[in-house]
Amino acid sequence: MIVALIIACEVGFWVLLAVGLALRYVAKMPRASVVVLLCEPMLELVLFVATAIDLRNGAEPDMRHGIAAAYIGFSVALGHQTIKWADARVAHRFFDGPPPVKPPRYGMARAVHEWKTAARWMLAAVIAMALLQGAIWYVGDDGDVGSLREWQTRMLFMIGINIVIALSYTLWPKRERSDSATG
Repeated sequence: MIVALIIACEVGFWVLLAVGLALRYVAKMPRASVVVLLCEPMLELVLFVATAIDLRNGAEPDMRHGIAAAYIGFSVALGHQTIKWADARVAHRFFDGPPPVKPPRYGMARAVHEWKTAARWMLAAVIAMALLQGAIWYVGDDGDVGSLREWQTRMLFMIGINIVIALSYTLWPKRERSDSATG
């Protein structure tokens, strides 16, 4: 049930996003668009409650519960950014909006961009880890929580990867080629 609900939440995210953008740009109903887009966090709430009920009804904590926590963390931390990304591209491609702002390509500006991106991913991982810890406490000593702890380790690994990526842009910033080097 949990896996099907995770899939349904992901599909629901994109459906709500498409409906929200259609209301904004096609139907010219920006307020209705905001209302629809504000419904997206409800998907995470439904998944959270269903996961808690599943555990409460005696389900053994396993990979499904870890994926649910990771999905909720990533949706909460990265959902708004994903909506902004899609909105800018739809506005530009189909409705004569300005071109989307591209991230900086060089120097410290790029490093700052990478640290902001890493911070979002780290927040997602921390949220997932907190949900997993809550599930571990909820299950208590009676259940096998090894798979939930494994997911916490995966989230720590994700934090490490993001730090390495952002740090690499800070320590070895990409430099713009000079005209003399190309000539």
